[in-house]
Amino acid sequence: MFARQTFRYAQPLKQSFRKYSTEAPKGKSLAPVYLTVGLAGLGVGLYRYNSASAEAPADRAKVFTGGDQGWVDLKLSEIEVLNHNTKRLRFEFEDKEAVSGLNVASALLTKFKPEGGKAVLRPYTPVSDEAQPGFLDLVVKVYPNGPMSEHLHSMNVDQRLEFKGPLPKYPWEANKHNHICLIAGGTGITPMYQLARQIFKNPEDKTKVTLVYGNVTEGDILLKKELEELENTYPQRFRAFYVLDNPPKEWTGGKGYISKELLKTVLPEPKEDNIKLFVCGPPGMYKAISGAKVSPKDQGELTGILKELGYSQEQVFKF
Repeated sequence: MFARQTFRYAQPLKQSFRKYSTEAPKGKSLAPVYLTVGLAGLGVGLYRYNSASAEAPADRAKVFTGGDQGWVDLKLSEIEVLNHNTKRLRFEFEDKEAVSGLNVASALLTKFKPEGGKAVLRPYTPVSDEAQPGFLDLVVKVYPNGPMSEHLHSMNVDQRLEFKGPLPKYPWEANKHNHICLIAGGTGITPMYQLARQIFKNPEDKTKVTLVYGNVTEGDILLKKELEELENTYPQRFRAFYVLDNPPKEWTGGKGYISKELLKTVLPEPKEDNIKLFVCGPPGMYKAISGAKVSPKDQGELTGILKELGYSQEQVFKF
């Protein structure tokens, strides 16, 4: 049984580091930063949990095959405004019966070239189910001085965008770990939700999942309906803890930032058998929680709160 752990939210969490929930990197050289921070994809695809739980038939065509395939041009077919700075963008496949070809966990690289400028590259993780035929969904939060997110928010239906992938992240198989912990900030929820969705749609997978999710305001929480559905459906295996920098008066969740105090309370002990902690969010969050990745292939040294709490390098994966 997944023991229910308690955490007192009455007092604001200690604010020991700078705001990070939705902070974008500063400076002009954004494309290289995005690539080195991690090809996890901080974008999100909107997904209705109970809409496509079955696996795609093995004989379906795959849009993205990796290797030397090159770039795939997809048309934007639908736009939905989700909140003050976030949109859902649906890109359709030429073959309506084809599936994306993504596995869990993996992402896609997007590209556009501004007139007279250099190509901008940015990874995103669709959260539309990998078995969904005909299209993929991204949920994109626009960041000031974020050239790709600004471009995507300026797009109109029938415009096209280039994609490449899949970009493999962390290969998952049922029951690979006994208990996983997802520590996300802002749009870093993307690969976390992709992984959780894969676990809970497989009746053979009994993995326990704990999510700690930080944002600025309640309106910034992405996929909350889907996450709440998981928690209500699997209360013994899925727990979610939400933390807000600027909570409303009636907020009963965490206040402030994702702190050492909170993580020590809700995460399994480092000595527990076969656990894995995943981290994804803006640069400030990586710095505070786990330390940054060096490159997509180099996880870098484990530092920050998780190091202080006694977790090992092998127990942590940075998306």
